[in-house]
Amino acid sequence: MQSNLEVIGSLERRIDLAVSISAIEAEVQNRLKRLAKNVKAPGFRPGKVPLNVVNKQHGPGVRQEVLGESLQRSFSEAVAAHQLRIAGMPRFEPTASEPGEAGAGQAEIRFSATFEVYPDVKLGELGGASLKRPVVTVGDADVDATLEILRKQRREFETVDRAAKNGDLARFDFKGSLDGQPFEGGEANDFVTVVGEGRLLKAFEDNLEGLSAGQSKGFDMTFPANYQAAHLAGKAVHFEVAMKEVKAPKLPEVDAEFAKSLGIEDGDISKLRDEIKANLERETKRRVQSRVKEGVMEILLANAELELPKSLVGLEIERLQNMMRADIESRGGKAKEMPLSADMFKDQAERRVRLGLILAQVVETHGLGSKPEQVRALIDEYAQSYEDPQEVVHWYYQDAQRLQEVEALALEDNVVAWVVGQVKVDDLPTKFDELMGRAG
Repeated sequence: MQSNLEVIGSLERRIDLAVSISAIEAEVQNRLKRLAKNVKAPGFRPGKVPLNVVNKQHGPGVRQEVLGESLQRSFSEAVAAHQLRIAGMPRFEPTASEPGEAGAGQAEIRFSATFEVYPDVKLGELGGASLKRPVVTVGDADVDATLEILRKQRREFETVDRAAKNGDLARFDFKGSLDGQPFEGGEANDFVTVVGEGRLLKAFEDNLEGLSAGQSKGFDMTFPANYQAAHLAGKAVHFEVAMKEVKAPKLPEVDAEFAKSLGIEDGDISKLRDEIKANLERETKRRVQSRVKEGVMEILLANAELELPKSLVGLEIERLQNMMRADIESRGGKAKEMPLSADMFKDQAERRVRLGLILAQVVETHGLGSKPEQVRALIDEYAQSYEDPQEVVHWYYQDAQRLQEVEALALEDNVVAWVVGQVKVDDLPTKFDELMGRAG
């Protein structure tokens, strides 16, 4: 039967096809005969089970398997004949026979396959678009600031005989009351926190400053209206605090021992600074590339016209749901107990599908596929952050899926470079802390 293609929507298509019943039955019998050589049944020796018994046990499953394969093969041949690019999976439905065709003498099973095709992507001229690109120079002050962060990460605390201040470690007891009555979570003994680090509400922490060991203090405060404990949100409470111990931070000196603790075997401070600067420059490069890539994607989204295949959006929603469930489970939660409706992921899925189709079109139109040397350069750059770069390189190349992920990044880089060459780029001098999101 010659397949006919019907246009039922802007992207939706339907093909009517048929598969031969005699061909299906012949293949079913061949598979049942092969199956009979190993199938087991009560009262029969292995390999001696009669074919009619094998057919009774396994015939329906084998027949369904063969029919499914035949439908898919017939569909694939029709798609190739019509030179179609299929988006998502087809939906197969049996087609009612015409009068006089039904009955035992029917020679074929007719069905329809409904599916979507990939849309045309129209990308407008990009010459009028503009892109902001941060320009950052890593200097000695940035290295000094990073050294200070590293020192704080390795600080120790020593007991001092003075009032607590910002940055001190405080050990204290506290009791809270709401309308004169204790409340859940409002009492603790030997509670420890670093004043000013934000582990506690600021209204509480502010009252720790100025207290020395052995001193007590009472104060009132109001919980934020959006406080996570609903029974306390927006409520005015009273706390009594008894300070037990105050410890001041002691930061390590930037000396040979400090450098050795950070992996500089000979303890050379200049080498430590050089390594820190190199790391900051690598991170700066990644951040700038990320900002530029984000800008490029927004430009492409704003300048492209296309219709989204519902099937691809549905598949992406399902993928995002599965990722969320896996993340919840990895954190110890129970994903089955949390409602994850399709609407929660619809906007994100549509954006991802839209962007994917645009990128594919740009790559195809302008020949921007990734090259092996690009992939290797990306892997080498990433591996430099590790103690044994060669081991990281080997880790990528021994797994095809990991390698494909890097190839996709190289492809995106090619698209970004092409778009940057088409639009107006404004270089913006930017401070390192601002790029890192730490600017005050």
